[in-house]
Amino acid sequence: MTGWSTREAAEKCGLSQYTLRWYERIGLLGAIERGPDGRRRFTEADLDWLVVITKLRATGMSVADMRRYAELVRSGAGEQHRLELLRRHRAVVVQSIADSQVCLQLLDDKIGCYIRVVGEEQACGTLNSAS
Repeated sequence: MTGWSTREAAEKCGLSQYTLRWYERIGLLGAIERGPDGRRRFTEADLDWLVVITKLRATGMSVADMRRYAELVRSGAGEQHRLELLRRHRAVVVQSIADSQVCLQLLDDKIGCYIRVVGEEQACGTLNSAS
């Protein structure tokens, strides 16, 4: 049997070995094949799926929604439910991006303000030292 050990798969995906075992235990991963020694062996398909669920998690998708999505994918059906779940989550991500853009604008405004203040102080400091 070929494939990657838990350690190798974790390194490739940027996750901990604990996280991979937890994902399997809670149903985000299907049953991972085992080698003759009883150790997990992750396939290329397993790693591809880990990329998908890692990205979904990075978007803030709840573990419950990720589990539901995984169940729907493994069932081979439920495309309409998958579509609805992803559309709902997309709306959440779009709102989060909009909220982050507002926060970024506030930071840019504050930075601009402090740049002007620091610039004025340096100019005043130069004038004061000349007197």
